[in-house]
Amino acid sequence: MAERQGAEQLPRKKPLGFFANAMKRKDSFIQLFLMTGVLLLSMRSVGQKYRIHDLLEDNSTLREENEFLSDRMAAIKQSLLQEASLEPSRSLSARLRRLFGDSDGGS
Repeated sequence: MAERQGAEQLPRKKPLGFFANAMKRKDSFIQLFLMTGVLLLSMRSVGQKYRIHDLLEDNSTLREENEFLSDRMAAIKQSLLQEASLEPSRSLSARLRRLFGDSDGGS
């Protein structure tokens, strides 16, 4: 009981504030801030990695779609020219060739 009374008589230390505590353990706080920075940069890097992967997939898909559309346009063009060449006067064929910019005279 005497020990308890003696403990109560000692003045309690006021807890340190945030900045005072940070200055007391500045090495730990600096390390914490550096590790947090590394973590945030790593998370950003992973996000950019996945974004690049998605963009590469989009690029591949767009190239395939472009190739498909180019082939389809060429097939439609060839079909129109073939139908126009069946016309006896061939005026429609000549007009289509000018429109398409074909330099070959006749097929």
